[in-house]
Amino acid sequence: MEDIYADALRGLLEDCCTLRHVREIEAGGPAGALWEAIEGSGFANALLPESVDDGAGLTLADAFALLELCGRFAVPVPLAETMTARALLAQAGVRRPGGSIALAAGRLDADGALSCERVVFGRVADWVLAQVEGAPSRCLLLPVDAAEATPAVAPLDAGLRWPADALAAAPSFEGGEALRLHQARLLAAQLAGALSAVFERTLQYANERQQFGRAIGKFQAIQHQLSVMAEHVFAARMAAQMGCTAGDAPTLAPDALRVAVAKARTSEAALEVAALSHSIHGAIGFTAEFDLQVYTRRLHAWRQAAGAESHWHDLIGTLLVDGRFERSLDLLRAATDPVAA
Repeated sequence: MEDIYADALRGLLEDCCTLRHVREIEAGGPAGALWEAIEGSGFANALLPESVDDGAGLTLADAFALLELCGRFAVPVPLAETMTARALLAQAGVRRPGGSIALAAGRLDADGALSCERVVFGRVADWVLAQVEGAPSRCLLLPVDAAEATPAVAPLDAGLRWPADALAAAPSFEGGEALRLHQARLLAAQLAGALSAVFERTLQYANERQQFGRAIGKFQAIQHQLSVMAEHVFAARMAAQMGCTAGDAPTLAPDALRVAVAKARTSEAALEVAALSHSIHGAIGFTAEFDLQVYTRRLHAWRQAAGAESHWHDLIGTLLVDGRFERSLDLLRAATDPVAA
């Protein structure tokens, strides 16, 4: 079943989300045509229950391959986030809007406005599902066109600020304390896909680039770097998969420990794999014309989003010392056992 959905999404992205399309949208071009193709395919509703119109009834574990493909193809719209946001809205009984939905956390300013300093995909999303800091159980669904936008470092991201009257009119529901966990595990899955894409491109380059009469991939130093990359890529993918499990129940409820392991490991791998890949490619990897930087920019941006590895390492340590686990081995088993409750 998973392969059927993944193959269908891969075919769609191969047609509609080439790197040429990604570059055009990053340069300020419209993302509407790409989103219309995705919306029409039904993938944005993959996590909705079958009882809901157009819902596919997938669990997050079932949908992991779809989330990973979003990173592998550097999809420049929040497909993974929209899948989760629509499912959360359906669970809360809130009417889901048309269009794409980003996830974010924001703080209330003195004038009652809500400020989100950096919204991943904030420039191209239609809506933002935002956790209000200081009121951690509250989530607001806010239209992007009602916000004051400021550019962010990543071309698809933006800082967004909504006035108080927009907040008063926004649909809301309880349960926002888990939104950061949802965002972190979605980013971990997309990081896993982007890491795989970087590794495959680097391996191909090493086998094609000739130096001193043979492919540079034949040199022991390059082989060592590739082996280290492979270790990080596959360990990160396993961690990201575990982050998309939630005990033995088919639910979206995130397990804090598994999400922490997933985001920490993928963020750690992002830093190492990006550095090794650029080392193997040399100066050409940094050029705007070369495709590698499309992916490595995402590795660095997604590593920091929703907390870098240090943030999630702190959470893992807190879970270990607060008495929930008697031994480090117990924590390790709880994080890696796919059937643990």
